[in-house]
Amino acid sequence: MPIPLLSVTPSTQNQRVEGYEVPSEDTPTIYRLTDAISDSDIDAIIWAAYRQIFSEHLILDNYRQTFLESQLRNRAINIRDFIRGLGKSEVYREEVAKTNSNYRLVDISFKRFLGRATYNKDEQIAWSIVIATKGLHGFIDALVDSEEYRQNFGDDIVPFQRRRFKDRPFNLVNPRYADYWRNQEVTRSLEGKTFYQVVRAGESVQRGVRQAIPFTFLSMAASIAPGGMNYQRTADSARNFAAVAQIPDTTRESATPPPTVKPTTVALPYRYIPGNKTT
Repeated sequence: MPIPLLSVTPSTQNQRVEGYEVPSEDTPTIYRLTDAISDSDIDAIIWAAYRQIFSEHLILDNYRQTFLESQLRNRAINIRDFIRGLGKSEVYREEVAKTNSNYRLVDISFKRFLGRATYNKDEQIAWSIVIATKGLHGFIDALVDSEEYRQNFGDDIVPFQRRRFKDRPFNLVNPRYADYWRNQEVTRSLEGKTFYQVVRAGESVQRGVRQAIPFTFLSMAASIAPGGMNYQRTADSARNFAAVAQIPDTTRESATPPPTVKPTTVALPYRYIPGNKTT
């Protein structure tokens, strides 16, 4: 029995408030299939869809979905089906779904498919349950078939960021992955062990340190290491020597007191100048 979507109280966001803005450079371009009358118009629609869903400034050849493109050019599918196909593609799975937690995947997908961010953590939890029960394809279907998608984009419009005033645009400023994926990669390289577990496992300290530090960091550090004398090591050696060096005692003790030197009157050069009194 499928779990129904949990109810979420929406919060006020820009796209939920009717605006009175004058069109400007921040106004998103609307790409409609019904307005396409030439191949260049179809190319612009396909490029806008790639940019919105894949979040790529430049589309790589191996990212292109030629089968979906061919169907769209022949009007065999509409834009909503084209967007659905991009979300179910292996590119979206590898570059977005696998490199993020379910909560962040929900937020990213809302920005790219619905044109808005998630309202709160409750909405992320509710839709992450959809991912857990229906998988990525079921999650994409639920987004594209939702009433919110139909009301704002229908079957003929490429999704866009609605009323963008902040953090714009979503699809270009949003990174592909965050620290979640980097931490997973480090954990995988350490075979599930942390730095302290590596050291305490009975292995040598040098080997443990090298295992705990990502290889990319070691390569970067080696590439910027200055040549010539190792001044850091020399300075450390000097400090260590100064800290442990014993300073010999050069004081001398004598039983007899030192001789006392009495002052002697000396004929200074100016004593015999007239006007100077002598004593």
